[in-house]
Amino acid sequence: MILGKKITVVMPAYNAEFTLRRTFEEVPREIVDDVILVDDASKDRTVEVARELGIHYVVHPKNLGYGGNQKTCYQEALRRGADIVIMMHPDYQYTPKLIPAMAGMIASGVYDVVMASRILGRGALKGGMPKYKYVFNRFLTATQNLLMRQKLSEYHTGYRAFSREVLLRLPLLANSDDFIFDNQMIAQAAFHNFRIGEISCPTHYSEDSSSINFRRSVVYGMGVLGVSLQYALNRLKLARSRVFHGEDRKISTFAPQEIPKADELQL
Repeated sequence: MILGKKITVVMPAYNAEFTLRRTFEEVPREIVDDVILVDDASKDRTVEVARELGIHYVVHPKNLGYGGNQKTCYQEALRRGADIVIMMHPDYQYTPKLIPAMAGMIASGVYDVVMASRILGRGALKGGMPKYKYVFNRFLTATQNLLMRQKLSEYHTGYRAFSREVLLRLPLLANSDDFIFDNQMIAQAAFHNFRIGEISCPTHYSEDSSSINFRRSVVYGMGVLGVSLQYALNRLKLARSRVFHGEDRKISTFAPQEIPKADELQL
């Protein structure tokens, strides 16, 4: 815990057998109260390794996609009483050693969302990020900042922290079940005026790191631009999209027992 807040780490997993143990062993258990792995119908021993490590896990009987996996992650974390949720991939691309800093930024009441940025500093290329992905990342981020009037260094990191309030208030279930989920979630947080902070994070690319190929990267990029344009139109009240206004798609709507008491939210 930090300042009385229960810290939960969630790991959306798919074929993470060879990196899960190393990732888990670096999680600072002196402050992390709960670790949850959601396995998206892996074809390897991911679940067996999670069981050996004593990690609480949930298994999807069929593959629901990266976004669908995260939806389960957040619902399970809230169900188990999380106050601050850290989402990180179990592929050891990001170091768990930053968890105390990220959780502290939220527990202190300064931020509602914290993103570990590979772009701040020199962590991306030095850590092995392919150059085409780096250029793609910079282009998309610059375009998103322009359309969404934000000043983030990147929107595409897979290492993020959220307060309980954020997870309960955003219409997360309206989001895609694919990779674009991450981008929709940050756009939603900005749209609803949650405070978003960043922290510099080194990264490590290896053969076992999760990644999408060039074709899917292009599809993802087009989706990102679509989300940013949708954000701008909703801000200008020229559209009313369910992703930003879907009151019926909040996690709390589908899990009434998780709706916090009035004195628990600082609105």
